[in-house]
Amino acid sequence: MANHIKTIGVLTSGGDAPGMNAAIRAVVRTALGKGLNVQGIRRGYHGLLNEEIINMTARDVSDIIQRGGTVLQTARCSEMRTEEGQRKAAGILKKYGIDGLVVIGGDGSFAGAQKLSNLGINTIGIPGTIDLDIDCTEYTIGFDTAVNTAMEAIDKVRDTSTSHERCSVIEVMGRDAGYLALWCGIANGAEQILLPEEHDYDEQKIIDNIVENRKRGKKHYIIINAEGIGDSINMAKRIEEATGMETRATILGHMQRGGSPTCKDRVFASIMGAKAVELLCEGKTNRVVGFSHGEYIDFDIDEALNMKKEIPEYQYKIAKDLSI
Repeated sequence: MANHIKTIGVLTSGGDAPGMNAAIRAVVRTALGKGLNVQGIRRGYHGLLNEEIINMTARDVSDIIQRGGTVLQTARCSEMRTEEGQRKAAGILKKYGIDGLVVIGGDGSFAGAQKLSNLGINTIGIPGTIDLDIDCTEYTIGFDTAVNTAMEAIDKVRDTSTSHERCSVIEVMGRDAGYLALWCGIANGAEQILLPEEHDYDEQKIIDNIVENRKRGKKHYIIINAEGIGDSINMAKRIEEATGMETRATILGHMQRGGSPTCKDRVFASIMGAKAVELLCEGKTNRVVGFSHGEYIDFDIDEALNMKKEIPEYQYKIAKDLSI
């Protein structure tokens, strides 16, 4: 039984991530299969506050599982950070008879879901972010596609860097988290990985390392720089001036968010979307769907928002060991 849940709303919020459409599809079809109504909320919390709410059928989510981005669109919403905005959002949900809300996004989106839960709205969060920076889950939707997109781009930059005997500073996304940079650094065989979580970053050591490697006959050098550190263009200029080695900066940017999601992102998103509906039907609220130790679990949003995810020290050690 649906525990008095009759209508479920679904929205995507914050930065888009490949696999969000698979999650939307799973929410809609799982809910419809349980005899519930589904309302799609366009443009995240911004659209909710502007009552951009549409009825969704199984037909509406046909042929979207392979598409990148989000068919519901997304936006950031400063008004949702205010008490007035939160009350307005809760009132609109009640006006449309939405008993349960599925929020697909990152920690900022979950903060909004937490506030709505406190105002009497049953809410479940699904982790959709390429940054992999939510501590209560080992996996977030979009990471696998984004890291593969970045890996393939870095391979191409390495080809031209090798041909021209250059140093390349390649900046990947991730906001304040270094998971994309760490994974790309290992997968692409980078000589140096710069992560915001590590506090021993010393540009002079990098310069000295490049000089020593050139003396040993090394012809090219790849530095993966995390978005949380940034300054890639100026860094490249400083490295070239100090080493005499031609150095170029490449900022991969938002291309990492696009593209058709990988099989892993489609499967994880589909299972998480279905589980979110099941949790609502069990009467649960203020929860985040996650993945841990091979199982799909749910976690309290309050606790999830108070956690801070760290880079696995062993993985970072391996990355440094392999870069010699």
